[in-house]
Amino acid sequence: MSSTVAERRTSFSGKLLRWSCLLYLGIVLVFPLTGVVVKAISAGPSRIWAEITNPFAWHAIMLSLGTAVVMVLISVFTGTATAWVLARYEFPGKGLVNALVDLPFAVPTIVTGLMLVALFGPTSTLGVVLSGFGTPVIYEQSGIVLALLFVCFPFVVRSVQPVLENLDPAEEEAAATMGASRWMIFRRVTLPALFPSIVSGAGLSFSRALGEFGSVVMVAGNRPMSTKTAPLYVYGEVEGFNMEGALAVSLVLLTCSLLSMIAASKWAERQG
Repeated sequence: MSSTVAERRTSFSGKLLRWSCLLYLGIVLVFPLTGVVVKAISAGPSRIWAEITNPFAWHAIMLSLGTAVVMVLISVFTGTATAWVLARYEFPGKGLVNALVDLPFAVPTIVTGLMLVALFGPTSTLGVVLSGFGTPVIYEQSGIVLALLFVCFPFVVRSVQPVLENLDPAEEEAAATMGASRWMIFRRVTLPALFPSIVSGAGLSFSRALGEFGSVVMVAGNRPMSTKTAPLYVYGEVEGFNMEGALAVSLVLLTCSLLSMIAASKWAERQG
């Protein structure tokens, strides 16, 4: 009898916990997202299409997608290399480096933008030198990529590092005893095991980059048809009382982010 009561209590507490979690997720995530989607589609497909294909909106969307893709391509290499160093090597200050990787999570993005302006701005020493070579960073598209690299750096590192730390070295050692070079071992043995985590980290980075506002607003210059990204466009449309335009572009960003995360997650899960 006592075991039956315990099972009932466990079952009840389990159901209560599950429903509490679902209710919390609904209030914090699902309801706001649903509200944005419903409000956006209430304008009708023709109005949504007209707002999205507006030349200024379309350029902002393409700029956000393009800079996010460039950032991901760079982050895949730099993040994987950083994870490799942290997982495979011991060196003085490793704990500090490990903490620095997570620093973008803690630093407000507006502060990130301010730091980049102070370092690469047109009045800074480094900014003057870069401008002299014809490669200014701040208020250019390259500055947007730089801001996204800083903000999204931890995602690939933290996706790849645990896999590297738990990877069985037996296969690598076996390949080494057979005369394989380090590059061949990495390419044929290690990389296939890391690839799902790399894709997962890249998907998270891409989704995060699409919605970045705080750092970008400081470094982009907010020039229409030049450095105005989609989040900046949404903010401008809200200030201009064009809620339909803001919601239409927001719907595109939301769709792209969700699709990229779902695709990366499903692909990584399928690859094991």
